Amino acid sequence: MLIFILPLIIIIVIIWEFYFEPKFTLFDDDKRVINFRNMNRVFPSTIIHRYQKNYKFQEDLRDLNIPYKFQGETRKMSEFLQRLKTTSFLLVKNDVIVYEKYFQGYAKTNKITSWSVAKAFISALIGIALEDNYINSIDDPITKYMPELKVSGYNNVPIKHILQMQSGVRFTENFRHQNTDIYQLLYKLFLYIQPMERAVLNYPSQCPSGNYFEYMGLNSQILSLLLKRTTGQNIVTYLEKKIWKPMGAESDAYWLTDNYGTEVTFCGMNCTLRDYAKFGLVYLHNGYFNGQQIIPKSWVKESTIPNTPHLKPGATDERYFKWGYQYHWWIPEGSNGDYCATGAWGQYLYINPEKNLVGVKTGSGNKIYRSIDDVETIALFRAIADELD
Repeated sequence: MLIFILPLIIIIVIIWEFYFEPKFTLFDDDKRVINFRNMNRVFPSTIIHRYQKNYKFQEDLRDLNIPYKFQGETRKMSEFLQRLKTTSFLLVKNDVIVYEKYFQGYAKTNKITSWSVAKAFISALIGIALEDNYINSIDDPITKYMPELKVSGYNNVPIKHILQMQSGVRFTENFRHQNTDIYQLLYKLFLYIQPMERAVLNYPSQCPSGNYFEYMGLNSQILSLLLKRTTGQNIVTYLEKKIWKPMGAESDAYWLTDNYGTEVTFCGMNCTLRDYAKFGLVYLHNGYFNGQQIIPKSWVKESTIPNTPHLKPGATDERYFKWGYQYHWWIPEGSNGDYCATGAWGQYLYINPEKNLVGVKTGSGNKIYRSIDDVETIALFRAIADELD
């Protein structure tokens, strides 16, 4: 009997060590730093291939330690980067890299996870799909293209409302509590091994769409399934062809997937710091970069300027620091046209068109969810923009 039990025990131990244990310990304090630059060891993934002729940055590196004011104090950039457990920080001024530093063992070649910064890539692809006539209008209900969603809270919800995080669907997203919907979705995908297309179907409506802002990753996932349906391509293929190669990415990237190869798009993008900056430069230059129009100019503008009263800066509630929101981009209070994409544990892509600045920050964070650290990060980026102007 032992001869049969022993191999079974060995198999169970191997499955736990190499499949389940990395996922259950993903956010542990002693593992986040390593995990966030090696996410393809934790989850399945698909490679996004670079183009051989990559865009070459110019450099004018400076030793910066810019002061900024926050909560009545004058603070320094160096102290901020250490206190917020930064893993990398890059600044591009007038298309030239002026600051690039890596911390906690990170390096220029690392493919760093971005968490919800990935949502900005999905927004860009929606704009491109409109230009390519795969989607007729973002005012169309999503069920025009995905009739299977009629049984869910997405029935007759316009694509625009999903982009604006006002779908009206009931989905709790609080990473502090493991009984919330976001954790249950992850369990469906990686514990019960359900395919993404099935796992996202069962969420009901809680209010009419277009009336209430409620940030949730499920919306981004639904949008990526819309892209997959309308283009006939997976996200990685469409992204590689329409953004990654045209912008001259200097490294391959990868996107995390479920166990069946469908991209997990409420997070999932992993690439080098410089390639995040290049994506930021595409937006800084109204979609035009590396000699071509990559994202429609009109889409960049429409994506980053809230056109609904309750989505403008100062109108959302305190949970969101009264930041504005449009198509998967945040517009902080006091914006002079600057906007950002943010991710859990301290990931940021900051764009300031007036000052011609792009900033990228990654981290292993002090807090998984929105906190006063987000407000402080914007205060630092704005001080940097003023100092370098």
